[in-house]
Amino acid sequence: MTDLDNLTAILQRIDEKAATYSTLTAYYEGRQPLTFLSPEARAALNNRLSAVSVNIPRLLVDSISERLRITGLSRPDVWADWQANGLDTLHRIAHREALLLGDAYVIVWAGRDGAPLVTVESATQMAVTTDPATRKVTSAVKRWEGSDGTHAVHYEPDRITKWHSPGAGATTTGFRKVDTLDNPLGTVPVVWLRNGDRLLDRGVSEMTDVLSLTDALVKLTTDMLTASEYAARPRRWASGVELVEDEETGEGANPFPETDRMMISESHETKFGQLAGAELTGYENAVNVVMRQISAVSGLPEHLLGIGGDNPTSADSIRASEAALTARAEARQGIFGKGWTEVARLMAGVRHGVDPASVEVSVTWADPSTRSVAQEADAIVKLHAAGLLPTTYALARLGYDATEIEAIRTARRAEALDSAGVDLRSLAS
Repeated sequence: MTDLDNLTAILQRIDEKAATYSTLTAYYEGRQPLTFLSPEARAALNNRLSAVSVNIPRLLVDSISERLRITGLSRPDVWADWQANGLDTLHRIAHREALLLGDAYVIVWAGRDGAPLVTVESATQMAVTTDPATRKVTSAVKRWEGSDGTHAVHYEPDRITKWHSPGAGATTTGFRKVDTLDNPLGTVPVVWLRNGDRLLDRGVSEMTDVLSLTDALVKLTTDMLTASEYAARPRRWASGVELVEDEETGEGANPFPETDRMMISESHETKFGQLAGAELTGYENAVNVVMRQISAVSGLPEHLLGIGGDNPTSADSIRASEAALTARAEARQGIFGKGWTEVARLMAGVRHGVDPASVEVSVTWADPSTRSVAQEADAIVKLHAAGLLPTTYALARLGYDATEIEAIRTARRAEALDSAGVDLRSLAS
């Protein structure tokens, strides 16, 4: 296959899921169509009810993403580059993209000053190919539109090729080679953050299981709004009243418009009354049934969904109710942790000019469970006092990053020297 054929094959992988990504994005942003709203109900509402958003998909993605927080790396030099690239914030955006679309990507290259340059990429602009045996990324392509046309970059283990098409919105045709750079890293500088628990080629959106249930929930909500508009309000009636003539049509019309607060009739035969409004508790019960199904398949606790009665009153009860959500977040830490370790290795390879595979580095995650600060500190202090945890590890468990831990160690050494009355200048002389 020619270079253009290889490029075209990967570009097709970007396009093949474009419709799926558009649908997932619409659900995440609460813009999905009203799937179950019948034409009759739409006409009855005079097309005034165009959108209803019960945004469970966003709640699910954000609830898991909030628990995926990297607090440090085992190498201070790599952690400094991590912070310099703003990854302490961007890594959470990458998690959100992967949870939403199923895939996200990270590119590691060298900036003009030779320092590592890291960018987080969306699956709507990027795709990769992998080795079927090792599942290692063998090539990657990023495509985007600019003012002068469409650009694409093909990443391979030995080279990086830039392509350009003068046409706006080009998908797979019209590209010509612009430039080729050597890749001194010897590996594709792209890391694939794949969301999924199975050995599939592509990641799976975290929202997949709740999309149909969200449609059902929106259906119940729209039905409730329709019933509220036409049956929930008490209706007034009158008998023995002559109809008034409509000036435009000449037909009989209601003598008491909907906005009138008082009904008056001169006829002694007139009678007035009121029909009770319809009860909407049946809709509430149906909504609770769907919400419990959403809680079962997503791991979202009932107090986050607004069902189940009273909210948990203590940290222990909150942690127990969030056990399924915490377990899901821990599983994602394992999946994404491998990718972020590879990102750290590539950063060290760019910084020091070494083979990324030879770099030893590990990622430290914050505890995904809900725990009070006092409870967490008390447990760690007891383990440290018993000699089971070293000081640096205890500080990491408390949420301090590598830079803060090093600053604490330096300050403690200085305090120890002060208390001992040691003058470092006299020792140096």
